[in-house]
Amino acid sequence: MSDTAAEELFEKVVNDPDKDGGLKSDARDAEPRNFFHHVIALSSSKVADGLIDPKLVLSWLLTNLGAGAFLVGLLVPVREAGSLLPQIFTAGAIQGMPRRKWAWAAGSAGQGIAAAGIVLSAVFLEGQAAGIAIVALLALLAISRSVCSVSFKDILGKTVGKSRRGTVTGGAASVASVAVIVFAGLLLSGLIDRFNLVIGAITLAALGWFLAAVTMASLKEFSDEGKAGNGMPKPWATMKQNPQLARFILVRSLLVGTALAPPYLVMLASSGQQETAELGGLVLASAIASFISSYVWGRLSDKSSRRVMIYAGLAAAIALGLAIFTSYAGLASTVWAMPLVLFGLMVAYHGVRQARSTHLVDMAGPDQRAEFTAVSNTLVGVFLLIAGAAAAALANFGAGLVIGVFLVMSVAGAVLALGLDEVQE
Repeated sequence: MSDTAAEELFEKVVNDPDKDGGLKSDARDAEPRNFFHHVIALSSSKVADGLIDPKLVLSWLLTNLGAGAFLVGLLVPVREAGSLLPQIFTAGAIQGMPRRKWAWAAGSAGQGIAAAGIVLSAVFLEGQAAGIAIVALLALLAISRSVCSVSFKDILGKTVGKSRRGTVTGGAASVASVAVIVFAGLLLSGLIDRFNLVIGAITLAALGWFLAAVTMASLKEFSDEGKAGNGMPKPWATMKQNPQLARFILVRSLLVGTALAPPYLVMLASSGQQETAELGGLVLASAIASFISSYVWGRLSDKSSRRVMIYAGLAAAIALGLAIFTSYAGLASTVWAMPLVLFGLMVAYHGVRQARSTHLVDMAGPDQRAEFTAVSNTLVGVFLLIAGAAAAALANFGAGLVIGVFLVMSVAGAVLALGLDEVQE
């Protein structure tokens, strides 16, 4: 795309294109082209995420390979913990890099290598050997992803102006969701052998991450000369000095039910349907919700990420309340009930994702973004592990109880978000 074409399209798709958005003059001049580099890199990465989803795709793959329930059960904890917890150790080093795009590009390439390794393991191994190899490669993928996560918000803050950052992430999510909708449709159709389809999807995921790495490497990011990292962040000291960050972390933690609830909704709706059909339906519901809502949530987040967190929390509570109602009314196993609930919950989930990313970037100063991201993601990662274990234990008393707890948490998160600052103003 030429610079002129980038500038013309940039003016059509963003809010306040003529404002500097807090950028320096040289970064402002490069912003239109950088904006679309971000969209391409994030779209490629998000497509890859959807095609290799550990909760759905890799779980099915390991089951098909005969890896055993224990290794299947490790997939989601390894993915979540590996993506969030290492950030506390890497934030200082990444913050000290003059150009953080190289960290993101390396992390994306690492995910591509791990995905390629998963394909080879699935093709040439089977049983427990395949399971161990794939879980180990997923750990590599998650750690590589953590490098991307801790560096991205800083890169975005340096290269895209305030009031336009949510449009980047929301637009990329909507573009990526189209590919995932096609994948979900193929899963549901049964037209292609499921194993071959999954292997093909993971191969495309690897290529997507390699494309994202190359695209981000070509971003025009200006150097922060002489800027040194601050070492390993100290979470409690950082939150004590920044009360708004502490509140943000608490709000984000209370809204984790939007990510953790889907398996319990499926459990609630279980009525002897084939597992593969449920897998395709869940992927499809998530993808359509992302396609419809992500760009809108992103644009709204550019105006007020605080309000988006409030709206998303309340939307999640409504969806979860509807799930409980359909269960007590004996409607949970009907064709329409749980897909409708899942769609509503995924709309809320994407709202939380867009708002939390935009809010953190706009809340933190240029020297704080890597530290704030690492502290936030590490503490939320710990909470996710605890909440996931507690939810699994509560599920012994019924999936409805778990959903009720997530409903209360969502309402509490929305209420606490009222006290967040309007960081876009």
